[in-house]
Amino acid sequence: MKYALAHMIGLAGAALVAATGALAEEPAPVPHLITHESYVEDVLRKTRLPLDDPSAMFAYVLDALPDRVKVYPTENYYYFKFIYAGVTYAGNVRLDVEDRDEGKVHFAYYQDLSAWKDDEPVTYVVLDKSQGVDVEKLDKLTYRVSFRGKRVVFALNDLSGVVPPTGMLGPDETYVGPIFDDSAVRFFLVYNRRLKIFHYLLDETAGATDEYFPFKATDRIVVGKRTGFAFYVDRGLNRKILIGANADNVRLNTYFDGPFDQLPDNFLQGDTLRDIILDIDPSLKGKIDRLGASADHEQRYSIAPYMPYRDEEDLLPVDRCATSPTLPPDLYYACFVLGRDGPEALRRLKALHPPPRRHPRAAHR
Repeated sequence: MKYALAHMIGLAGAALVAATGALAEEPAPVPHLITHESYVEDVLRKTRLPLDDPSAMFAYVLDALPDRVKVYPTENYYYFKFIYAGVTYAGNVRLDVEDRDEGKVHFAYYQDLSAWKDDEPVTYVVLDKSQGVDVEKLDKLTYRVSFRGKRVVFALNDLSGVVPPTGMLGPDETYVGPIFDDSAVRFFLVYNRRLKIFHYLLDETAGATDEYFPFKATDRIVVGKRTGFAFYVDRGLNRKILIGANADNVRLNTYFDGPFDQLPDNFLQGDTLRDIILDIDPSLKGKIDRLGASADHEQRYSIAPYMPYRDEEDLLPVDRCATSPTLPPDLYYACFVLGRDGPEALRRLKALHPPPRRHPRAAHR
């Protein structure tokens, strides 16, 4: 009886709040529970898959999907994994900005990478009407893929209205585009015209997707507990600059290897990216397309100013560079680009600050 009365009072109170126009937030849903039981059962389950038939495998993947899916990464990869015969496989379905409107869809799968074995061959095909696959454009960033009676709508991630907050960029910087990484972290890709360098800036406008803790030696470097991404808290502007991704994640090509493979393809304006790359390296003129890819699309210009790191010591030289009393102010942002020798600014920086010897553990792989 007391519970019923309290419940009625609670309902009345809620109605009163609603009636007075107070805005009560909807309770957040609880997280999905991932059990060890389901993993073990996937390993033990006896199944059959036509691994040697890419078209049949594409049908398997498409059939396993709901009628509509969301493609979050900005290079338009829809990733998946499955366990077969005790082995984990990974793969992706990709609606590439360059040829999806021509009715093409890219499909790949392979045995997942591991630190203790060599990489396995990748099965990769481009499918279109000649194989019975239909790709229909429904909207600017929405496509329906149909094959063998199954139809799935792929909604690509629309970040067309996403821009850095006012005051986030420096006077020498150009905003290239928004990035939604496969780690579920968002970035702003920016280019420093004077120093001829790129930065990935953490986009915090959509809320936190990780929890960050500071290094012991300096609170200017913070690291994500979930992703392992390391950022430098800029001394001049209110922003965090990506300076590192965990080396093991880079080696294994995990979701946490950094945003170099999730460029803002859907949102690049004209030849903006190609012009920037040619500004850095004029020798590439006539050799790359507007996305920075070679003519055969086998290679793409790598925008990876951050470094693979193993421990705190690997990244501390960044802070020593940024806080050095002998550093010319105009070279400050060159401190956050690691592993590239091209731009003149970095050659000048290296002359001032020779790189320290690598930590011994960093060489063991």
